[in-house]
Amino acid sequence: MVILGCACDGPRTSRQEKKKHGRLYPVYHEQDVGAETGETDFTAEDVPGTPESHISAAAMEVLRAAAAREKAPDDLLGLSDIDLLTSLGLVRSGHITRAGIILAGKERSICRHVPGYGWTHLRMIDDTDYSDRMDGRDAMLIAIDRVLDRIMADNPITTLKQGMFHFELRRYPEIVLREALMNAFYHADFRIGGPVLVRQYPHMLEIGNPGGFIGGVSPANILHHPPVARNPLLVEALIKLRLVNRSNLGVPRMYKAMLAEGKEPPIIDERGDAVTVTVKAGDYSLPVRMFVEEESEKGEGLTVDHLLLLTYLLHHSEIDTHTAAVLIQRSEREARDTLHEMETRRGYLDRGGTGRGTYWVLRSDLHRRLMVAGHPDRDRRTDWEAAKTRVLSVLRQRAEHGEAGLSNAEIRQITRLDRYQVVRLMQQLQEEDPHISLEGKGRGSRYAYR
Repeated sequence: MVILGCACDGPRTSRQEKKKHGRLYPVYHEQDVGAETGETDFTAEDVPGTPESHISAAAMEVLRAAAAREKAPDDLLGLSDIDLLTSLGLVRSGHITRAGIILAGKERSICRHVPGYGWTHLRMIDDTDYSDRMDGRDAMLIAIDRVLDRIMADNPITTLKQGMFHFELRRYPEIVLREALMNAFYHADFRIGGPVLVRQYPHMLEIGNPGGFIGGVSPANILHHPPVARNPLLVEALIKLRLVNRSNLGVPRMYKAMLAEGKEPPIIDERGDAVTVTVKAGDYSLPVRMFVEEESEKGEGLTVDHLLLLTYLLHHSEIDTHTAAVLIQRSEREARDTLHEMETRRGYLDRGGTGRGTYWVLRSDLHRRLMVAGHPDRDRRTDWEAAKTRVLSVLRQRAEHGEAGLSNAEIRQITRLDRYQVVRLMQQLQEEDPHISLEGKGRGSRYAYR
């Protein structure tokens, strides 16, 4: 990470410091410990000077406008600057906190009192060279708008039309960019000397913030883990302004926006002392986008879990319970319930196999509707109609050679269906072809062609 220099850097406040992992970290007061992590809340520290000397009028204007767009309470936004920041907990006992400076401070105050704060945007040519760079230390919401403007300058729109639907899609959905940038800024560890770093490649975007995962969050559980704040005071102020949700909806929103366009979900990983969100440009899928829209209009809105499972099956012939659980970051029981609901209530999937060998595939009609590469029957295990054809063929061959018919167990091996599905399948075959009969009883019973 690049460490930003600042002409207004001055001597640090005279606080005791301790060394950790080769870096110097200030030691803060015990009362500032964050409830979520058990760690010190750096943003809750007061800074010297009157609040008025630190507040930026431009930053307050942007803060009010952003909160108004999110329907923050009018009585809150109607307060004076100092009263507003006081009600947010950012000014207390006549002093502004670092969180207040991050949200509403002048650049000089940010430089002096939050020296680890900043942002860098690089327009990358390849892995080692860039064509354009900009750095900044603006108050948080101004910074997000500036970075977003730079990204959007190279984020073209593609117009897709199909019947009554007309979609204008960006290479990177704006909601994904806003959520990723907001997360990067308010989850940053401002004690580490490094900026929120945005690398914009021709077909990929990376947004990283200093500070690794905390409170048990990891790439494997981030979709559903309860929210954990490194900077509780800053986050609480954003929640009151309705700029952040208490329910950890930011990451699911990013996933849903990408998946609904037929693209890969964001990749969120930890790289040393930083967390990085990678968004790939990818290709749009008009059939997927239309399907999502039509299901929504029918009142069958798709969840992130549904979209993740469907996207997986667009590229794989089948999915089992364990794979589904890892994919949607839920327990195997929850994954099985979701797959069952997609099979029985929504009619998206067909089930095959039994017990631990149970698997699900896209239904042939949905496979064709979404214009998935490959053939819905050839590229999957035997489906229902193909199963009937296959069983009928084997029964005829056995009859021609004077061999015994097929037991339920043998048909299960041929079709990968379970016991009760085989019974239903053979009942249909008997109705369709009078030459098929069930001979014997119990375990010794067999289906034969006469």
